[in-house]
Amino acid sequence: MKCLKKLFILLILCLLTFTVTQARRKRASVPHIPILGWYSIPPGEHATLEHYREMREAGFDYSFSHIYKYEDAIQALDLCAKVGMKSVFMCPELKTEPEKTVRRVMKHPGLGMYFLRDEPKTDEMQDLGDWGRRINAVDPKHPCYLNLLPGYGPEYEASLRAFSERIGLPQISFDHYPINIIDGVEALGPTWYLNLELVSAEARRSGVPLWAFALSTPTPKESKDHVRFPMPTIEQLRLQMYSDLAYGAQLLQYFTYWCPHSGFAPMTRNGHRTHLYELVRELNQEIQQRAFVWAGGQVERVSHLADTIPIGTHPLEQLPLHFLTLQNQKGSGLVSEISNGGRNFVMLLNTTYTREWHVRVETDDNVQLVRTDGTLAPARCYDQLHILSPGNCEIFEVRK
Repeated sequence: MKCLKKLFILLILCLLTFTVTQARRKRASVPHIPILGWYSIPPGEHATLEHYREMREAGFDYSFSHIYKYEDAIQALDLCAKVGMKSVFMCPELKTEPEKTVRRVMKHPGLGMYFLRDEPKTDEMQDLGDWGRRINAVDPKHPCYLNLLPGYGPEYEASLRAFSERIGLPQISFDHYPINIIDGVEALGPTWYLNLELVSAEARRSGVPLWAFALSTPTPKESKDHVRFPMPTIEQLRLQMYSDLAYGAQLLQYFTYWCPHSGFAPMTRNGHRTHLYELVRELNQEIQQRAFVWAGGQVERVSHLADTIPIGTHPLEQLPLHFLTLQNQKGSGLVSEISNGGRNFVMLLNTTYTREWHVRVETDDNVQLVRTDGTLAPARCYDQLHILSPGNCEIFEVRK
């Protein structure tokens, strides 16, 4: 009798272990787009578990605090580990004693990557590449990270090539904040989509993922800059993030999360949430509901559909498979065709943040609409006139 009882208990324990293991595997396999916040929680009085939990709850996976003391960098690693985030590690010792410093932190559960620098010039890339290789010779598991300037033209393309050849990081990251106020007039910059075309092309050529940005902080009121950034709206944030994803971005970044100087951001200098915190949190949740479309996907083609398309882009000349009509009625947009793990998607994106995009869509029975909550519905159940709100997207799954 005792043997049977022990056997029964052992069986229950095995079933519980199996259930927990399967649940963990299921969570680990859920597609996810990682999200990084520049100027995250600063060291000092605001570096608390509460603030790190708050950042995690807003949908961030990576914290990047500008840190200039080793002890503060370790504290950031510790706090990130406690809330399920990763830290972008930086401190002076990473530069002066890279091998020794890396050995001290490489096994920390809060470590995400090592920061080299921001927006380097072409003539700095060889030295940065040498530094990164010293770091990865000790720790090949955690990547080094730097962020490239925006740009366009032959000189910029040469700079992208120099980055790939001299530094050779396992990703290519760039920033471009396209919505500007110049002499009081707010507009979308004319070279933004050209910049996305060039960087995504270099990412494909070199076989590394693209990382890209959205601007989540305006220019401070007291600034005298000729070019200013407006207070971000949800439409502006959507336009930037969904454009990044349409061109294949595999990690999204916000500049900034915390307010680094005077001005405004999702978090104030004193550690209080602003309305931008809720906008960012809302958009991050929205993106993850359809992350299975983009995470690990391959962009096959991006075409623009408008009376006048952005410079450096390509017009829609061939309909995606099983689409009978894609016709611009009013406004402007793009069409991104994405393959992902045997599934195929077509993403329509309104490429303005101020006007609706009216587009006529007709498909056959092999196409389903991917709704914003990630569920599917037959595309032919919907009216042919699709009206996309500013900066927003629609996604379809195509069965080949």
